[in-house]
Amino acid sequence: MGSLESKTTGSADRERLRVTFDSAAALYQQARPEYPAALYDELVRAAGIGAGSTALEVGCATGKATLPLAMRGLAITCLEIGAGLAAEARRNLAGFPAVEVVHDGFETWRPPRPRVFDLVFAATAWHWIDPAVGYQRAAELLRPGGHLAIWDQWHVFPENGDPFFREIQPVYDEIGEGLPAGTLFRAPGESPDRRAEIVASGFFDDVVVRRFDWETVYDAEGYIRLLDTFSGHIAMAEWQRERLYGEIRRRLARRPDGRLRRHWESVLQVARRRDDAGQG
Repeated sequence: MGSLESKTTGSADRERLRVTFDSAAALYQQARPEYPAALYDELVRAAGIGAGSTALEVGCATGKATLPLAMRGLAITCLEIGAGLAAEARRNLAGFPAVEVVHDGFETWRPPRPRVFDLVFAATAWHWIDPAVGYQRAAELLRPGGHLAIWDQWHVFPENGDPFFREIQPVYDEIGEGLPAGTLFRAPGESPDRRAEIVASGFFDDVVVRRFDWETVYDAEGYIRLLDTFSGHIAMAEWQRERLYGEIRRRLARRPDGRLRRHWESVLQVARRRDDAGQG
């Protein structure tokens, strides 16, 4: 839906789009950008974790966010609902015996033995989880004083950002995939955070919010590979993708360097499990 890849979905759309990523399993690790190293530094500091800490990852995909934490010595159980993505993650994380990839969903998975974790985390995956279920489930799987870490990734538009994304929107409109009315082109620092939602759940407090932004340069084929990992673009009809991708190639071919600049912002939220949250 538009080039912003909206993160707001209803329950029906959530379930329909959630499974689309598995068709992009082989492409995901290559096409998606790395998260900033500073994000992991802040996560480790805020959650008070380190080598030997135990973590449960919600929706690991191909292990993009798992690998940096595995390299820091965490013992991680990764949950992934897509069989193809889980297989890719096992290959990418094969060198870390303390990492286990489980083909299951966060809402349905039950550990084979009673256990709790130091950290539950989700990297650009929590929006697939029903908040009415997710926060309670996370609290049940955390030790008292353990932490929940969620980070969301947004396309943001600095003052000197690339105009390409506004210019391409009429093509999305033409193919019936335009942005919803009122969609904002947010500047860095304006992306929403989940602080109020996390506190309102009643299971967490001491919420830390940190933002990290950076820019990535793409040629036409690199950008199209990225779009092919976004649920809304995967779900498009073939004719829609052909029209859109053809126009992206045509417009970038007119630029002297054939490239575009996309600005990203990750919003990290780290919250402590309340002592009175209780175990399920």
